[in-house]
Amino acid sequence: MSSLDMKQSSRRDFIKISAQAAAFLAIGFDSLANGTGVKVKKMPHEPHIGVEINPYVLINESGKVTLFNARPDMGQGTSQSIPMLIAEELEVRLDQVEIVTSDGSDKFGSQMSGGSSSVSTRYLPMRTVGAAVKEMLIQAAANQWKVPVSACYAKEGRVYQKNKSISLGYGELVASAAKLPVPKNPTLKNPADFTQIGKSIPRPEVPSKVNGTAIFGMDVVIPGMLYASVAHAPSIHAKVKSYQGEKAIASPGVKFVLKTERKMPHASTEAVAVLADSYYSALKGKRLLDIQWESAEAETMNTDKYFNQLHEAGKSSGFEYKESLKGDVEQAFSSAKQVLEASYQTPFLAHAAMEPENATVYVQDGKVEVWAPVQGPDSLVTELAAYLGLKKEQVKINVTFLGGAFGRKAYYDYVLEAAHLSKQINAPVKVVWTREDDIQQGPFRPGMLSVLKGSLDAQGIVTGFEHKMNGASILNQVFKVPLGNAPDPWAEEGINLHDSPYAFPNRRNSFSLISTQIPILWWRSVYASNNLFGQESFIDELAHAAKKDPLEFRLELLKDSPRFVAVLKKLGELSHYQQLKAQGKSIGIAIARSFSSICAHAILVEKQGAGVTIKKVYSVIDCGVAINPRNIKAQVQSNITMGLTAAIKNEITVVNGQTQQSNFHDYAVLRQGEIPEMEIFVMMNNEAPGGVGEPGLPPVAPALCNAVFLATGKRVRKLPFDISQVS
Repeated sequence: MSSLDMKQSSRRDFIKISAQAAAFLAIGFDSLANGTGVKVKKMPHEPHIGVEINPYVLINESGKVTLFNARPDMGQGTSQSIPMLIAEELEVRLDQVEIVTSDGSDKFGSQMSGGSSSVSTRYLPMRTVGAAVKEMLIQAAANQWKVPVSACYAKEGRVYQKNKSISLGYGELVASAAKLPVPKNPTLKNPADFTQIGKSIPRPEVPSKVNGTAIFGMDVVIPGMLYASVAHAPSIHAKVKSYQGEKAIASPGVKFVLKTERKMPHASTEAVAVLADSYYSALKGKRLLDIQWESAEAETMNTDKYFNQLHEAGKSSGFEYKESLKGDVEQAFSSAKQVLEASYQTPFLAHAAMEPENATVYVQDGKVEVWAPVQGPDSLVTELAAYLGLKKEQVKINVTFLGGAFGRKAYYDYVLEAAHLSKQINAPVKVVWTREDDIQQGPFRPGMLSVLKGSLDAQGIVTGFEHKMNGASILNQVFKVPLGNAPDPWAEEGINLHDSPYAFPNRRNSFSLISTQIPILWWRSVYASNNLFGQESFIDELAHAAKKDPLEFRLELLKDSPRFVAVLKKLGELSHYQQLKAQGKSIGIAIARSFSSICAHAILVEKQGAGVTIKKVYSVIDCGVAINPRNIKAQVQSNITMGLTAAIKNEITVVNGQTQQSNFHDYAVLRQGEIPEMEIFVMMNNEAPGGVGEPGLPPVAPALCNAVFLATGKRVRKLPFDISQVS
């Protein structure tokens, strides 16, 4: 294995210590892919990390505890939340342990950080692991002391005998504990007894991120490594017709000029790479390339053409979601006192993470090793093995911290580029995309069109509701799933009957597929960010048509959904909603459930000239069990910032296959001075945990646009919009 010049002394120390130890204890699961079917297993001794099947807990005889985090940390805090679930039951503090990120091996089960699924799928499995290890350690101590298990308890890495000053460290017990049978149904703690879960504990990795010692993909350095800067086509799907690299190869530091490829799930394109002994030399050399591109096919890609197709499709019925069909919508519309119709359009969006795509890959001697910021090391193992014609066990992934991702770093074209180049030169290669590569090449959140129709009776009660979604399908393009005469099951996110329990007696959701060659992928909150802009804005339209207060209107429609009601009532209280309305203030609201969590925003705006300014955002989130309230608030803040950016700043437009935006000067993010004051409340309960990284985003745009309507009388139905020139 190649060595890595990273600040990893603690990990190296662990390997040395565990190799010298006589025994250690490793506990894991047979299957964690769906967070179900939990089975705890005792692992035999092996001298190295990662040899056992699912070793989430390692304890060596020196007493050192290592906890494995199988969900990469891209800023959402999994390097704390996942180990904390184990530590809570194991009775160790996080500052007592080493936390190691998993490497993509099958033994760890699903390792994808995405869909706000990390805590929700790992909550019980990881606690069960910790509880099982603790019971084995306590049993070992009880055996040694010849006392009942009930006479012992664990605390902070030691087992104590009750009412006596006798204790044994976990390291002293691990050898004997490893010989015991693993408890099949270990007892989990009562939530009332939690010492870490539910507490606002500082995240352990933050100091390293502040002082610069944390390792991100950009920080990786391998001996003998060459840097690669890749010249991608101006038109996304163009091919290399010819290229001249003489000037580049003559540039100081440049070692190779090579033709390479960008392999996407739906297409492969060609590119030219310059490899040098420094990134600056590689980038400088790339600028000296003379490349002729063949882009005839790519020139048919235009976002204007795509949206015209969406609007045309919206005139007809799409394929129905049978599970969301209620009553007779057509009859409700024909007999209604009042019928409203509106269309809401959301654009293509780039991910624009602060850390652009990068990967260091070394292909050699029938194996490959990767150091990269990736969201799913297990899925990368599968994809990279297939790409290189290797077996999965020949692929090793070292996951670094991710400087933002939002879905983009679960799309491994940049890793495959590095692998393709490394294989050609038989040396480690570090590919670094520029900001322009990131924003112009995609993949993007797909642009979507929501066509809505609703009916009211004479009392202003909703009698019928229809939501027609029109647009591209991630499932179809990325995963090559043929939809045929069926709707995309993913595209109903946030508006299906489970996520949206509005009491409409007659209801219909449908989807029309409009395919595109523009690369698409999930983006933070995926389809919920598209769908909820339309639905929650249109709910407001219905409320105003019914001459009812938007908050009271929602409360009536959701009266049979107590968690929704609780969130809305808390939002009204937190924001002083009724008082502000009585004062003539413009405060818009929206509520949404996505990724099993409910979030609602109230956004206060003030008329200023031809537009508005955002004065304050109030938020309430119910994500079930709150693992770390401080981190939950941080994620909601991040969602608000990203949601506002998407609403008033950004869109990706493609003309003749070429993305028109290229960097932060024309694909802007909110600056510090533009971010409004926020007040966030986390509901505390013992419901099953939901997601946190994404649910705060979908209600942002509709809450803002509903407030804009109150201030200006104008409905915003297309994003992004100029907040300074609304009316």
